[in-house]
Parts: sequence; structure tokens; C-alpha cells
Amino acid sequence: MGHYIPSTKAEQQELLKAIGVDSVNAFFKDVPDSVLLKERLNLPSGKSELEVRRAVEAMGKENKVFGTILRGAGAYQHYIPSIVKYITAKEEFVTAYTPYQAEMSQGILQSIFEYQTMICELTGMAASNASVYDGASAAAEAVAMCRDRKRTVALVSATTHPDVVATIRTYCYGAGYEMRMVPAKDGRTDMDALKDACTADVCCFYVQQPNFYGNFEDCTALGEIAHAGGAKYIMGCNPMALAVSKTPAACGADIAVGEGQPLGMPLSFGGPYLGFMAATSAMTRKLPGRIVGETVDADGNRAFVLTLQAREQHIRREKASSNVCSNQALCALTAAVYMSTMGPEGIKQAAMQSMSKAHYFANALAEIPGVSVQNSEAWFHEFVTTLPVAADEVLNALAAQDILGGLPVEGGILWCVTEVVSKEQLDNAVAIIKEVCAK
Repeated sequence: MGHYIPSTKAEQQELLKAIGVDSVNAFFKDVPDSVLLKERLNLPSGKSELEVRRAVEAMGKENKVFGTILRGAGAYQHYIPSIVKYITAKEEFVTAYTPYQAEMSQGILQSIFEYQTMICELTGMAASNASVYDGASAAAEAVAMCRDRKRTVALVSATTHPDVVATIRTYCYGAGYEMRMVPAKDGRTDMDALKDACTADVCCFYVQQPNFYGNFEDCTALGEIAHAGGAKYIMGCNPMALAVSKTPAACGADIAVGEGQPLGMPLSFGGPYLGFMAATSAMTRKLPGRIVGETVDADGNRAFVLTLQAREQHIRREKASSNVCSNQALCALTAAVYMSTMGPEGIKQAAMQSMSKAHYFANALAEIPGVSVQNSEAWFHEFVTTLPVAADEVLNALAAQDILGGLPVEGGILWCVTEVVSKEQLDNAVAIIKEVCAK
């Protein structure tokens, strides 16, 4: 990485002279005097590089990094091959930004094109963008794609992640549309309730696959109900689960979205993450973000072009229906490198291991007296258990042994297991939970 070198006083004066002012304050003369800062900020004096490093390292030591993680709920610990970080850390990728003169940045355009191609292969959809900030904003943007003048209501399954629900609700509120929840039944979307909810004013229905509780939804049937009511069908997908389940395209989805963090991005205490979006050909022009296409140049060589930016504010200004000002190119590149490194078979193996280990863990917990697994039918790598003791007792006991337990939810704990957790780690967690439940 290169270093940032600030301008000197002489360089600053040269810049001021070039624009025709004699001071920085003169440059900001149009700012009302009443809002200008008259005194210096109460900040400590500067520190040396070594002092800053010590201070930051001290703050870093306050973070707790668990040796075993049994929590998901939207952020998942998967194995990331070392080559992913090596490639994405190259300066030409790290420092690249939105290519406003797109065709001058053939390398960035190609990386976006490859990412979009892989997302289309993963979801089965016709087109992908690159991309939005996270899975929740991708879901909300998908709802925005479906709104029209006559259909002003968005339906969201109650089995959706609460943060996604909150984000969709915020988007709908700001745009003057209504969001209605479709209730759950036995850990899945209530299909009869969905039929009743699909009125003439509904523009779309959103469901998460697998849902927040880890269960696989009958997405084909849900899509048929939504379409029968004249609504668009949106599927929020865990990309790892797509390796072992039907694609959104096969389920009849109009739009597929999801959180791309499992595709090569570490937990990193919360980000940055990646919201992927893909759609049918009919919905392509409503996609936010950037869509890159492949062509040939004047000499007949392979080339890439920025094909579409239909909804962005810097293109359409006040007519824009989306506010995406960064293409998340580095996160998209990370996902592309991860998918190309793992390949279809590698991703499938990671998914199968996650699912098999999660079921092993669930079966072991179910043998503890008083513990009940709530997931009864098909589920992926997350599940809910009820306990004979308070959830905090179990989670505190696990934390004391360097294990991050599941997420407390209504009625119990939501657990998650991925391929990085070993059988020994799972057995150790079961032994601790069994001891706590026996008290």
C-alpha cells in the first residue's frame, strides 16, 4: 500500500493562488459567519506513529475473539482460502473507486463482470448488479424495484431476519408505501395467510431462504401464491445454501438478493459486507447499481463496458429511485475471487459440511434432558432449541470456555454451525450445556 502524503504550506498557497484567493478562509467566504468555528477544537496533541500504534493495539485487545463460534443469524464464519486476501489486498484493487469514466478502467470492469456472471450462475437469474451495501439494503432495494402507482403494499414473511424487516420498513416509510407482515406457522411462512394477504394493492412478497430460524421454506409454492395474486416474488438467499437447494430462478423468483458475506468476507466485527442482487431479464432495467457487459473494441479485442446505471442518483439526479454511491467493488471482487477459488464443488462441500455438522450438533443437544430442537423438517445449518434453564446461563458458561454460543431468540437459542467447527469443539459445547442444564 502507498502512503498518504499531505500537501506542504507552499503547495497549499500555490493552490489558493491558482483559484484566485489568498487564504483558506477566503475560499469559504460564502459560509455564514454564524456557523464558523471561532476557536480551536479541544483535541489532544498529535502522537507519533509508535504512540498511535500502541493506542490502537490497546483498543484492539478489548475485543473478545472466541475460539469456537456457534452463532450465525446473518453473519457466518466460513473458511477463506489464503489466496482470497492475497489477491484482494493488491494496491490496484484496494485503491480503486467507482469508475466514472468506466471504459478507461477495463480491469475493474472485468472484475465486476466476472462477479456478476458468478452471481447469475449461483442464483440462476438473468442479470446481476454490482452491488449494494449489505443483504438488508439489497432486500429493501428489491422491494423498491417492485413498487408502482396502484400496488403500494409490500408483504414480508415473519420468518425474515428482524434487521432485514426493519430496513424494508424504513425504505417503505420513506417512500410512502406500506409494509405488511405475513405470519409464520411452525417456523415457516403461513401459506394460507399469504393467500389472504395477496390483495390487489400488493406489489411484492419477500421471503428468506433459509429463513431466520434456519428452516427451508417451500419457495416454489410461495412464489406461485405471490404470482397468482399479481405480485412480484423476491427471495432473500444465503449464498452457501444455494449450493444444496433450488435456485431462486427454479423457484420462480423475479428478484434474488442476499448477504454476500459468506463468500470470502471475514466477520470483521461487523463489516464491510456485500449485498448481492440478481433479477430476471424483465426486471433488469430496475436494478440499482452498475451492470457491466462484454463486447469487443474497435480492433476486435474482448472489452467491457458499463452497460446500465438505471437508478443511481448521480445519473438521474432527482428522478433516481436509489441512492447507491459506491459499487462495493472490493467486496464484490472478494466474492468473485472466493467463488472462483472454491469452485462449485468446493462451495458445495462447505455447505454440506455445515449442514451435516449442524445436524450432528442438534441431535446431540436433543439428547440432553429438557432440551428440544424446534426445527422438525428440512433445515440448513441453523436451528432453534428450547432449554430447561435460562439462555444466559448456557451462553455465559460457554463464553467462559472460549465459545460464542447461539443467539437468544423468543423461545430459546438460535444456533449455527459451519464447516470450520470441528467435532471435538461441538462435543465440548454439548458437554458444557449438559452440565448447565443438569444443575
